[in-house]
Amino acid sequence: MMQGSSKEDDEGTPAGVVAVEQQLDGHPYAFHVSGPRNLANLNWKDLITSSWKNANYKRTVIACFIQAVYLLELDRQEKRTPENALAPNWWIPFKYKVTKTLIDERDGSIFGAILEWDRSAAMADLVLIRPSGAPRAVLALRGTILKSPTMRRDIQDDLRFLAWESLKGSVRFKVALQELKSVSESYGSSNVYIAGHSLGAGFALQVGKALAKEGIYVETHLFNPPSVSLAMSLRNIGEKAESAWKRLKSMLPSSSEEDQVNNDEEKTLGVGLKSWIPRLSSSKNAGFEVGKWVPHLYVNNSDYICCSYTDPDGSGDKIGADKENIRPTNGHVAAKLFVVTKEKQKFHEAHGLEQWWSSDAELQMAIHSSKLICRQLKSLYTGPTPSQATQ
Repeated sequence: MMQGSSKEDDEGTPAGVVAVEQQLDGHPYAFHVSGPRNLANLNWKDLITSSWKNANYKRTVIACFIQAVYLLELDRQEKRTPENALAPNWWIPFKYKVTKTLIDERDGSIFGAILEWDRSAAMADLVLIRPSGAPRAVLALRGTILKSPTMRRDIQDDLRFLAWESLKGSVRFKVALQELKSVSESYGSSNVYIAGHSLGAGFALQVGKALAKEGIYVETHLFNPPSVSLAMSLRNIGEKAESAWKRLKSMLPSSSEEDQVNNDEEKTLGVGLKSWIPRLSSSKNAGFEVGKWVPHLYVNNSDYICCSYTDPDGSGDKIGADKENIRPTNGHVAAKLFVVTKEKQKFHEAHGLEQWWSSDAELQMAIHSSKLICRQLKSLYTGPTPSQATQ
């Protein structure tokens, strides 16, 4: 092997480089192997006519950017050089470039990246202006990677959400919020997107909501966002117990004296429940204008991590997927929910990112402003106590 690395092929390319290229050509994460088929031959005409106005194209590109973040971390772990890295091919075809990576100080892993419009690359392909609808910058956040260098910290944040329904205590939340604020100030919030997959979608949702409360509205795209949490389950149990107690009390005959005793007991019970079960915050958030921040959720009913967003108890109405600009109407926080309509799938397929750039992806769109969806979105921002937020 040492001798072979000094040899060259007939065209003057070092044999070692050829071997590496051949190995990467068949890598399952190579763009030409697992990337979108219908976008492989983009040209200047496609870009200048602004494919970004097409919802399917937008979803595909953003999902590819998130895949790039996964691969940035895997490239780092496997010590790939810029010449043989897998990640760049997931942003280069769309005329974007990575300008900053987000690093978790606890283990040095890459959990996010800022991708900005690459004017030089666009000009080289005769794209003289940025297409209408194309963001100046996208903050993309990855989900959990089950490999030892980063698995511990990823799972720690997974458990943080499972237990407390909040990711605000994580260093990743602080870093992502700071970077999103910075890039929004540089380019204007209307020119910036935030997106994430799985755990990354959880961070994107909470960071996007945190900015919305400050009057900064960034377009948010969430792929397979987590909706299952221990905190929500405990809340549901507590509210049902409190409701059952009130119904039972109303059925029992009582005197005025007993009424006072029962009222005291009810107050005691209420205080007790509130002391160990997180309660929903008020639906009126100071500084937050309903309808100006409407996250896009991409879910699959076969994915138990995000399937609660399609709970049949909701009152969302399915509409044509081409009606992209519909806004919530009844005063509740709403979400644009895109649901895969395929037959039941295995979990690894239903939770995978690849489905969102698949050429055979069939989605239905629903505007959800029901109490259920409103509750699930708001519950993500029920902050933990200081002890719970400890890293």
